[in-house]
Amino acid sequence: IKSNIDRYGRERTKACTGIDNIAEAIALLELNNWDLVAAINGVIPQENGILQSEGSQTSPFGENSQAAAAATAPTAPPSSAASSSPPSSSSSSSSSAFCPVLPSRHIVERQPRMLNFHIEYRTRSVEVVLEEASTVGEIKQILETELHVPVSKMQLKGWKSGDVSDSVNFSVPKNDNFFLERCIKYIKISKMSVQQESLNQNYLLIISHREAQREYSLNFPATRTIQEVKRNISDLTNIPVRHQQWDGWPASASDDSMTLSSSGISYPCHHLTVCRRSSPAATLEPSEECTDVHMVSDSEGDDFEDASEFGVDESEIFGMGSSSCRKSPMMPENSENEGDALLHFTGEFSSRYGDCHPVFFIGSLEAASQEAFFGKARDRKLLAIYLHNDDSVLSNVFCSQMMCAESIVSYLSQNFITWAWDVTKEANKARLLTMCTRHFGSVVAQTIRTYKTDQFPLLLIVMGKRTSNEVLNVIQGNTTVDELMMRLMGAMEIFTSQQQEDIRDEDEREAREMVKREQDEAYRLSLEADRKKREAQEREEAEQVRQERIRKEQEEEREAIRLSLEQALPPEPKEEEGEPVSKLRIRTPSGEFLERRFLGSCKLQVLFDFVASKGYPSDEFKLLTTFPRRNITQLDPAWTLLEAKLFPQETLFLEAKE
Repeated sequence: IKSNIDRYGRERTKACTGIDNIAEAIALLELNNWDLVAAINGVIPQENGILQSEGSQTSPFGENSQAAAAATAPTAPPSSAASSSPPSSSSSSSSSAFCPVLPSRHIVERQPRMLNFHIEYRTRSVEVVLEEASTVGEIKQILETELHVPVSKMQLKGWKSGDVSDSVNFSVPKNDNFFLERCIKYIKISKMSVQQESLNQNYLLIISHREAQREYSLNFPATRTIQEVKRNISDLTNIPVRHQQWDGWPASASDDSMTLSSSGISYPCHHLTVCRRSSPAATLEPSEECTDVHMVSDSEGDDFEDASEFGVDESEIFGMGSSSCRKSPMMPENSENEGDALLHFTGEFSSRYGDCHPVFFIGSLEAASQEAFFGKARDRKLLAIYLHNDDSVLSNVFCSQMMCAESIVSYLSQNFITWAWDVTKEANKARLLTMCTRHFGSVVAQTIRTYKTDQFPLLLIVMGKRTSNEVLNVIQGNTTVDELMMRLMGAMEIFTSQQQEDIRDEDEREAREMVKREQDEAYRLSLEADRKKREAQEREEAEQVRQERIRKEQEEEREAIRLSLEQALPPEPKEEEGEPVSKLRIRTPSGEFLERRFLGSCKLQVLFDFVASKGYPSDEFKLLTTFPRRNITQLDPAWTLLEAKLFPQETLFLEAKE
């Protein structure tokens, strides 16, 4: 059907446009999504942009010819295309190209061409998309809103024809650059490089599948790599990239990581041919006959190609050959240590499918859960549990095409803790079910039991919650890379939403705990300050008590000395006694006077003892005469009052020693 439709479209396009090159006609149809009218309008300019219906008086294809537009879809049956026989032209002859008249319900208005402008002003860049019929004044109005520059002070540069007026329609190629200058401040900015312009182009690759005798016309952006093109062809043809054999790539396209713009292919259209490499089974050495052959799964549900056509036995394709070709098990049976079992699994996985695979967590399922769920909210991740089964025909496909895809490996490594287990052996499967029941509940274990062997491998996506763990998704082995990525991203969106809520709760809890810690610390410091203050006060009070005790002791000692001195003093003589008597008058520091009579023969020590008995010891006070000023305390205490010339009377005064 598709080939009949293609032939029909090519014939109609050739009849209406006069294009003899079939490849060019097909390219035009592909560029217009197989819209016949749009393809014709793109080649033959129209006055009003539409094909005329049957009721029109004139036609852009001839003076009196009648024409209508119809879109030819690839899914239309060939009978409908054949039944619409072209009507004959009117009686008036015309030398213009003739286009058949189709039903008027298919009239399609021609879409105006959109122009993309890149405007640079100082440090800002503005992208503006306008119709071809727009004027320079309209773009200035848009720029006035975006850049806040008056239209009267704008100057647009970059036109090929120099400065233009505001009423002129746009007539520049797409992605043309011009620059906005204000007043007399000229800004010199280089135009977009040719390489940057080439990155905005699209390439039409016409790829012929040699075995199926089919031709694919595919549009790719210039930034697409050769490797990505080959992967897309792998999805269309079921030929793995490593088994593809190409013709038509230029010699400069030596690296699959090169982009189409740098590969040297023809623009805008390039022809390529692809086929499956001849099977190496016939040339293998005996030791190489057990090489694994990985197949590409078909998500559309089409049948696999007959492997016998390529000289490969079906048992070799699905890894079910003779016992001599059996692989070593992914995981030993009844392994006592889960970490050792995971190390063996990782090593065997790498030996089968290469080193580009997810980083499997080495440890128990409980340890993996702790690592994924019980850290800080910002550090938590989803847990991806990969369950492998060598008895499933999908295992090789899923591992080689899905689990080893760079995009899947990178996404799992960044957002997941990946834990793996092999359920090929019943003992290992029973052990897994026990672990799942313990950590996730019996529902998860029962769910795993319901899956049949040919539905493996499985990828369980588990999210940890506050009180329990939840299985968000169970991905079976019959999927594609895109579908797998979409389901992983869907689970990640749910997890991110929950994680943001957990982060907010954790931040609030930490804020409350920080406030409490600060309050506790302030309270502790307050208690410490009070304790120190109390201790200082207690020390001060103790010191005061000690000083008071010492003072009292000293006073008591002085009082005892005074009393002893007072008792030891000789009695005061009377004036009538025959011996000479000296009358002394002593002024104290407080202004009081002490008066007493002493015998002239008394020693100075008796005078000193008298003064000390009144509270003025000689070691603290000195006894002085008024005139001439003499320090009596410096005289020999054994002198008599007569020898000290303190007779018959004398006025003395006490002064504290310095």
